[in-house]
Amino acid sequence: MAIRLSASSSSATLFAPSSFSHETETIPGRKLFGTWACQNNSKFHQNKHFELKASNVQPLKAVSLQAGAPASSPVTERVEKPTQEEYIPFLETDTEESTLSIVVVGASGDLARRKIYPALFALFIEDRLPENFTIFGYGRSIMTDEELRNIISKTLTCRVDKRENCDEKMDAFLKKCFYSSGQYSSEEHFLELDNKLKEKEAGRLSNRLFYLAIPPNMFVDVARCAKRRASSENGWIRVIVEKPFGRDTESSRELTRGLKQYLSEDQIFRIDHHMGEELVENLLVLRFSNLVFEPLWSRNYIRNVQFIFSEDFGTHGQGRYFDNYGIIRDIMQNHLLQIIALFSMDTPVSLDAEDIRNEKVKVLRSMKPVQLEDVVVGQYKGDCDGIRCYPGYTDDMTVSNNSLTPTFAAATLFINNARWDGVPFLMIAGKALHSKRAEIRVQFRHVPGNLYNRNFGTDLDQAGNELVIRIEPDEAIYLKINNKVPGLGMRLDRSDLNLLYKARYPREVPDAYERLLIDAIEGERRLFIRSDELDAAWAVFTPLLKELEEKKVAPELYTYGSGGPLGVHYLAAKHNVRWGDFGYED
Repeated sequence: MAIRLSASSSSATLFAPSSFSHETETIPGRKLFGTWACQNNSKFHQNKHFELKASNVQPLKAVSLQAGAPASSPVTERVEKPTQEEYIPFLETDTEESTLSIVVVGASGDLARRKIYPALFALFIEDRLPENFTIFGYGRSIMTDEELRNIISKTLTCRVDKRENCDEKMDAFLKKCFYSSGQYSSEEHFLELDNKLKEKEAGRLSNRLFYLAIPPNMFVDVARCAKRRASSENGWIRVIVEKPFGRDTESSRELTRGLKQYLSEDQIFRIDHHMGEELVENLLVLRFSNLVFEPLWSRNYIRNVQFIFSEDFGTHGQGRYFDNYGIIRDIMQNHLLQIIALFSMDTPVSLDAEDIRNEKVKVLRSMKPVQLEDVVVGQYKGDCDGIRCYPGYTDDMTVSNNSLTPTFAAATLFINNARWDGVPFLMIAGKALHSKRAEIRVQFRHVPGNLYNRNFGTDLDQAGNELVIRIEPDEAIYLKINNKVPGLGMRLDRSDLNLLYKARYPREVPDAYERLLIDAIEGERRLFIRSDELDAAWAVFTPLLKELEEKKVAPELYTYGSGGPLGVHYLAAKHNVRWGDFGYED
């Protein structure tokens, strides 16, 4: 007899008999277990109506779980095959509806105004938020609900829904937004927040999501106050924390230990918003659903892989924060290393979050710590183009004149496993460069005994195939292939097989924060960083960071708006690598 549990609104898990109590509840003609010992309490209570689906029409027989039950008691009985399925009503919970409360801690800050509230509004327009939801801003600034709504309304846009009713939806969204002021370390103030949340939740089953858009030194205090004074009594509680997750291995571990005093690993969602980019999401699809790529994804066919993240602006008033972390901690150790792990991991057992994260951890643990001789660091200086002058990094009033903090870094990493042994993975990350882009460039090996070498002359790199995954701007995937130029002669050219997203999919691409927020709401952890994964990532860069600081390595100066320091050319030559179309070859 096969039994499964189905729900009218979302999935639930039927646990083994040991998960039930010994008590039973009798339904005419059937005996059912009445009390649940269910670990996934949130999913269980979210369902308004549960049914037990049996594959026979005979009365169900309950098996005794008492200690004195005979050892020979049968677990199942032979029954005749059914002519049709029968549905048995089970655990009516229509009177208990669930609600979602989202608390944006640091609601008056730049991150909340520019990213979090607009992302939540986009999800609201797309009907991705539950029917019953409330958004509470929490911060130290004293303001009213209306003052908060006026602040965040300036950053909300109708980019997703361009219909005439967008203004009405904006008004409806703002009516769901409230504010509570208090200190981040005050349990008394969080108790006031809890009372306001309960008033809006109106006795429904409550799930609560806390987004910590605040500096990391306040994470543990907020986690303590939220857990002790503003935790849901009958639903789940989840906490999203923004990078940076420490400055090195030890500070990262200390932060993790602090959070885990009050939260379990499953309740902590470490967000790296670049992991929510459309092309990063598509990376696994490209690899594991296309036979043409997966066999090539190894040292046998790939010469090198380049990960490029460049911005065409400086620190823009964030000098105090940036001077404490630098480009390696800010971009390389998290953003780029996470993308490398996704790119290079082996095939996971399934698409389950833990299976994917397990493979990422394996790759990170296989990486050699970055060596100083494989790194180039730089810092941008001011420049005037005759029309406008651009200030240098140390011209920022919040930055010391003799600061050695790098605003540019290029590094070479190696993965010591059978798939990638000897393949250089090159990173570039920098500010105040000549272009804004984030992309992955995969350069394949030369064709052995290429019959057309003489047609390319001495520059064999021009004959190599290259796969480019452009994450931003203008999302695209294109493959550079060799092609004959039409005509009577034999002239070869490199052409692009191009998937330009805005041409193929003329729709608005969701912001990365939208995807990560809905994943956190739904409990999907695939794109969030696990604690052991974070530990492995810091192990790759911590020795380098300490060496740079101890030896006081001076960054090479480069001009604002240029391609970065000259040392990047020598780094490429050292590993026999030609940079992709990043402007260096110009």
